[in-house]
Amino acid sequence: MRRLLVLLLTVTVALTGCTDGGGGGRTGTGSGTAGGTREGSDADGKRPATVSGIPTSAGTHKQELDVGTFGHREYLLHVPPKLANGRWRGGRPARPLPLVIALHGGLATMAKMRTLTGFDDLADDKGFLVAYPDGFMTTWNAGDCCGPAKLGKIDDVGFLTGLIDRLTGAGLADARRVYVAGFSNGAGMAYRIACERPGKVAAIGVVEGALVTECAPDRPVAAMIFHGTADRNVPINGGGRRDFNDDRPYPPVSYAVDVWRDAGNLPRLRPKVIAVGAIECDSTGRGARGAEVTLCRVRGGTHEWPSRASAMLWDFFADHTRT
Repeated sequence: MRRLLVLLLTVTVALTGCTDGGGGGRTGTGSGTAGGTREGSDADGKRPATVSGIPTSAGTHKQELDVGTFGHREYLLHVPPKLANGRWRGGRPARPLPLVIALHGGLATMAKMRTLTGFDDLADDKGFLVAYPDGFMTTWNAGDCCGPAKLGKIDDVGFLTGLIDRLTGAGLADARRVYVAGFSNGAGMAYRIACERPGKVAAIGVVEGALVTECAPDRPVAAMIFHGTADRNVPINGGGRRDFNDDRPYPPVSYAVDVWRDAGNLPRLRPKVIAVGAIECDSTGRGARGAEVTLCRVRGGTHEWPSRASAMLWDFFADHTRT
């Protein structure tokens, strides 16, 4: 995150006209790989080329979302064969799929997050949609972090809410099975969307991130948290520097655990519920409202995405549906 200093010379110009991310969620123009622009459905139940402007063919499509301000926001949408080749009724999938929204770290992009996580292959195998949104100037406004998105007061909660509404409103994604995973600055953003829109998210997956926003959710959200014991960027026990212009330390990971435990009225973590290689996970178990908190420490892990994290996150997500 300290590398965000290199962006400061361009922030002033870039923020002009972009200080409000909006909460619109109006659909933009799709530019994916699907052929044709035919809407609706044939009487025989064939798959339409697009639904509400969203391509339905299998593969990864670059999309735009109008957020009601100057310009637009972009994201990649990966459509698995299960959706493209599945049953369609009335121009929509007979059964909408789960949706995973994957948020990149600071100074990264949607394309890099796609490569980092390998979610595409997992989605094709398990049958879920993946959206990879792009942050503002490679950053997310996660509260007290980070960089241009924070300085510009970009409404990334509004952007992500609009993205969720677009895909669920089109009938492609199941509103009860929306999950947000993030790395570093994107992990902080995953926390923030769950804090402020807990009714939109069934579970979050946080990798090497900190909770740096006010958080008082009115309903529980399941959370799986990965953190390396040797992470110097965002230390597991707190410390470091929140942003280039904020020398306050990051709170410890235990703080975020306690926030989500309290929201779900959950007990203390039980040790080593899962142990895979260098990863050891403690968990509260499932509460009365279906949520749980799982903390996975990566022994010797640094500020990176663990190789097993994507598969473990999907297994956790698949086990949690918003009630």
